Amino acid sequence: MAKDHSGSPKLYQLESKRKRVTWIVGVSGLCIFFYVLGAWQNDRGPRQPAEVYTRVGCEPSTMSSSSSSSSSSGISSSSSVVSMDFESHHQLVVNNTKSSENFSPCALSYSEYTPCQEPQRGRKFDRDMLKYRERHCPNKEELLRCLIPAPPNYKIPFKWPQSRDYAWFANIPHKELSIEKAVQNWVQVEGDRLRFPGGGTMFPHGADAYIDDISELIPLTSGTIRTAIDTGCGVASWGAYLLKRDIIAMSFAPRDTHEAQVWFALERGVPAMIGVMGSQRLPYPARAFDMAHCSRCLIPWSKYDGLYLIEVDRVLRPGGYWILSGPPIRWKTYWRGWERTKEDLKKEQDAIEETARQLCWKKVIEKGDLSVWQKPLNHMKCIKNKSPYICKSPNNADAAWYQNMEACITPLPEVTNSDEVAGGALEKWPERAFAVPPRISSGSIPSITIEKFKEDNKVWSERVAYYKRLIGLLPQGRYRNVMDANAYLGGLAAALTKYPVWVMNVVPAKNEAGDTLGVIYERGFIGTYNDWCEAFSTYPRTYDLIHAGGLISLYQDRCDITYILLEMDRILRPEGTVVFRDVVEVLVKIKSITDGMRWQSRIVDHESGPFNPEKILIAVKTYWTAEPKPE
Repeated sequence: MAKDHSGSPKLYQLESKRKRVTWIVGVSGLCIFFYVLGAWQNDRGPRQPAEVYTRVGCEPSTMSSSSSSSSSSGISSSSSVVSMDFESHHQLVVNNTKSSENFSPCALSYSEYTPCQEPQRGRKFDRDMLKYRERHCPNKEELLRCLIPAPPNYKIPFKWPQSRDYAWFANIPHKELSIEKAVQNWVQVEGDRLRFPGGGTMFPHGADAYIDDISELIPLTSGTIRTAIDTGCGVASWGAYLLKRDIIAMSFAPRDTHEAQVWFALERGVPAMIGVMGSQRLPYPARAFDMAHCSRCLIPWSKYDGLYLIEVDRVLRPGGYWILSGPPIRWKTYWRGWERTKEDLKKEQDAIEETARQLCWKKVIEKGDLSVWQKPLNHMKCIKNKSPYICKSPNNADAAWYQNMEACITPLPEVTNSDEVAGGALEKWPERAFAVPPRISSGSIPSITIEKFKEDNKVWSERVAYYKRLIGLLPQGRYRNVMDANAYLGGLAAALTKYPVWVMNVVPAKNEAGDTLGVIYERGFIGTYNDWCEAFSTYPRTYDLIHAGGLISLYQDRCDITYILLEMDRILRPEGTVVFRDVVEVLVKIKSITDGMRWQSRIVDHESGPFNPEKILIAVKTYWTAEPKPE
C-alpha cells in the first residue's frame, strides 16, 4: 500500500531556498545601509569657522591672554567629533630621539633667535663678501631642545590690510630704525604701536609715489610683471605697495645693524626672508623673477668682476627688468650728500654699465633717480657675438642651495629665432596661475606631465574647500602669512589666490620628487629652497599657517623629526595652525611630540572620506608668553 505524502519534496526545497535568499538579501541590505550612513557621518567637516578650535580640542581656558581672547571668542567647549585612536595598531618607527617629552620654554634671551643667522656664530666666519652673514647653522650638539618664547605682552598681529601700516611694539620691541631712519619714514613708534608710513631711503615721500614713477618707465599694470625681487629691502615697503598692483615681491635683507628689518616686513604681512648677497647663489631658481630692484641697497655691484649683477641675471626672467636707484645713479646731483668723490661715483657707474653690456642687457632709460635695464629675450645675439662671458662648463642653472656664485653668464635655453622667449613665454596674470608652465609643457621635468599638472590643480581645489570647512578662518583675514613647507607644484598657493593671504612655497633641497620651484615661479608665485633638517631663514613668530603635506615622511630617515617640529613652533605665531597630511603612523608620532609642545591637535579624515589611508592632523599652537623680567 502506497505511503501518503503531505506535500511535494520539490516544492518544500524551493520554499526553503526562497527563505534563505530573502534572509541573505535582507542582511546585506542592512549592512550596506549602515556602511553608507557611517561613511556619510565621518565625511562631514565642521561647518562653522570656530569649529577649528572645537575640532582640535582647544578650550577657552587654554587661551590665557586678553589679547588673544577676542580672536578665539568662538571656541566651543565640546565636540561631537570623536578622536581617532591608532596608537595600539600601528608600529612604524619614526626617527625621533624620544616618543614622549614635555618641552620647556627657552630663556627669554632666545625670543628673537634665528638659528642659521645668529650674529654671535656669524662672527666666527670670514667677513670677505659678507660670508659671515650667510647661513651658518648650529651643529647637532648646539641644537636647542626648548620652545622659543614670545615676549611678555605679545599680541596677535593686526589683520591685513591694516597690518601693512601698523604692528604692535610689544611684538618687536625695537626702536633703532625709527631713530636711525626717522627722516626717511621707514617706521615710527606711536605709543604701543609701530606705524609704517611707506617711506624708504630713496622714496621718503612714500613707496606708492615711487612705484608710480617706475610705472611710467615699464609696464607694471599690464599683467606681464608678476614676480619681483627686492635686494636689501629695508622694511619691505616697496613690496608692500606692489601687492595692490598684483605684483608679489620676494624681499630679503641680512640680519645686520638695521635690526629686525625683515621681521618688521613679515609682521606687516609682507613676503620677506633673511638673506644676503654674499658668496653663494640666492636660494631661488634661474629665470624666476620678472623684475629686480635695488634702492640704495648697499650691494657693491661694481666689485668682484660684476659677480652680483651676474647673479641677478641668473634669477631674472628673459625680458625682465633691473631697476636701480641710489648711488651711483644721478651722482652729479647727489655726490656731496653721499660723501663720495665725483671720480669714485663715475667709476662705479661706468663699471655697472660695462657689466650690463657684457650681460647683453639693454639700458631702457635713466630718468630722475631711476635707471632701468632689460635682460634679452634669448642669448642668440650674445652667442653670435661670441661672448666670452657665457658659462662654458655644463651647470645646473637652478641649483641654488649652498652653491657658490659663478663669474660667468648662465646660458638661457636655446631658441630657433631672435624673437622667441628662451624657456617659453608666460601668460599674463592672473591667467598665469593656472596655465601650464613652460617647464612642464616642454618636458623639462620628466616626471611631471600636463595631465598631472591639471589633476594637481583639481585636487588642491577640493583640498582647500575641505580646509575651509575644517579651519574656517581663511576668508576672515585671520591667516595672512602662509607657508607650504613641501610645495611641489604650488597647488595650494594657486587654490588660495581668492583669499587675503600670500604663500611662501618651500621646495625641500635634494627632493626626490624633483626640483619644481621653477614651475612655481612660472605660475606667478614665490618661494625658496630649504633643507628641513636645518632652520628656515626667518625670525620667530612670522607665519600664521603652515602646511606640511608628506614632509615628515620625507625627512623621517634624514634627521630627528623632533627638531623639525620645534622649528615649526619657532616660526609659528601663537594661535597659528599647522596642517599635516601623512600616513596614520607618522601623524600619531607627530601628535605624540607636539602634545608636549603646548599644541592642541586632532587627527581627522582625508577629504575623500574615512577609507583613504592618508589622514590629516590639524594642530593649533596655544597662546603663551615668557614671564616678564622681575623689576
